Amino acid sequence: MMRNNIEPTEASRQYAAAYAAHYTGRDLPLAFQLYKELMISHPSTQEAGYARMQVQNLINSVVPKQELLDAQIERLLAYFENDDRHDAERT
Repeated sequence: MMRNNIEPTEASRQYAAAYAAHYTGRDLPLAFQLYKELMISHPSTQEAGYARMQVQNLINSVVPKQELLDAQIERLLAYFENDDRHDAERT
């Protein structure tokens, strides 16, 4: 019988460290930093996708809902003000 001896990838090791800081260590600033580093160093991996979801979880658990909404509205307004395609459609 053969065993499946798959070595963990660097991205999976980084994700495991970030997840442990997040949920075991409850060190949210460290977890955020580790998730961010993973997303930068391995952006197209499945682990980077998981990290993005975990960052969203951090944001939702730390930032008050009204602040999130205000920031999203500000970002949307800035997008509309700076989006050439949107301006072209109005003319």
